[in-house]
Amino acid sequence: MSKSPLSSSASTWSASWLASLPSSARRKILAQLNPSELELIRSDGPFWAHPAQLPPEGHWAAWLFMGGRGAGKSWAGASWLKGRAVPGAQLALIGPTLHDVREVMVEGPSGIRVLSHRQERPRYEVSRRRLVWSSGAVAYAFSAEDPDSLRGPQFDAAWCDEFCAWPRGGETLALLRMGLRRGSDPRLMLTTTPRPTPDLRRLMDEPGVVVTRAATRENAANLAPRFLAQLSSVYGGTRLAAQELEGQVVEASERALWRAGDLERARGARPPSFDRVVVAVDPPASQDGDACGIVAAGRRGEMAFVLADRSLAGLSPPGWAARVVETARLESADAIVAEANQGGEMVRALLVSAQCTLPVKLVHARLGKHARAEPVAALYQQGRVVHCGAFPALEEELMAFGPERSGPSPDRADALVWALTALMLDGRGGRPRLSVL
Repeated sequence: MSKSPLSSSASTWSASWLASLPSSARRKILAQLNPSELELIRSDGPFWAHPAQLPPEGHWAAWLFMGGRGAGKSWAGASWLKGRAVPGAQLALIGPTLHDVREVMVEGPSGIRVLSHRQERPRYEVSRRRLVWSSGAVAYAFSAEDPDSLRGPQFDAAWCDEFCAWPRGGETLALLRMGLRRGSDPRLMLTTTPRPTPDLRRLMDEPGVVVTRAATRENAANLAPRFLAQLSSVYGGTRLAAQELEGQVVEASERALWRAGDLERARGARPPSFDRVVVAVDPPASQDGDACGIVAAGRRGEMAFVLADRSLAGLSPPGWAARVVETARLESADAIVAEANQGGEMVRALLVSAQCTLPVKLVHARLGKHARAEPVAALYQQGRVVHCGAFPALEEELMAFGPERSGPSPDRADALVWALTALMLDGRGGRPRLSVL
């Protein structure tokens, strides 16, 4: 047998090389490996990870990974913290209870000890509630039921699991962050099945927090064969499925215009061409955390297709104008639709200064958001809208779009309403014209 690249000089790069091979070649090589080599591969996080489980690139202070049940959140958290256990590191593990920390984060089937190579596996000291590596790295266990236990200790990194189940989430997180002051780059990772809690909403809106998401189906290869099919058959299209299987933040309003079932049925493929494509922009009222809603959509016959959600917070006026123009170029748009309530002709001037050469249609909101959105929501109920991709943040805003709506402005949803109104409800072909335009 020829010597595999994992033999005596096994390393992380060799596992990455193996992961890059076609599945048939990968299976052939795996069948030739000895137990020691297989153990090395088994403990290599990047080799097994699906894209959502890999740390975000660039500089960030906190990584919030929201996912459905069985989406691989705990595995991602354990793999990430294991990688931070460098010699001398002081780490923190925080779960809803101490029992959760030990049984899920440390000893669970996707816990830190299970994912560690047997030669590097840390030992858990029950009496001191800590995980100790031979390198000198130590991870201390804390319960979110006792925020005061975080007063005093300091850490290089921390992994927080099931944040939305913490009884005193905001208080516990605040005290933890005060202790993240060791090393040159202290970082925080939070994994959770999302719930529409105020603490989660505040966390998602914070600067420096990178949010990633994963649906349960993305980790289907590691779940029981019938698990996903059974849950989908019973709960598919419900708010519970959107939260527990899709990993979306679902508001509790029963009067919301969009239902989870409407959005699930809306997912489909992108057609090869369109009759018309527009990019709609809902400019931010301020630069203090407000997002600029930027949504591209196309029409083909009697159907509308949502093509892209490129909404982003924290952009300056020239910044969002440039992003709108870039989106129009990427989607081969025919026109730009811009809400003018926040700036009138200045919106058009900003787009022109960003080298916009397309027609710009300024629209004015003379009715409330709910009234403007009702005809667009009806298009979804009629099955006339297709989402050509995954747009979880947009869909969250749509499911929260009700008459009693509170919290941040639904900038993404507003932009979508303007785009679909321009494409489908502007009076062409006998369709009704909205009085707000």
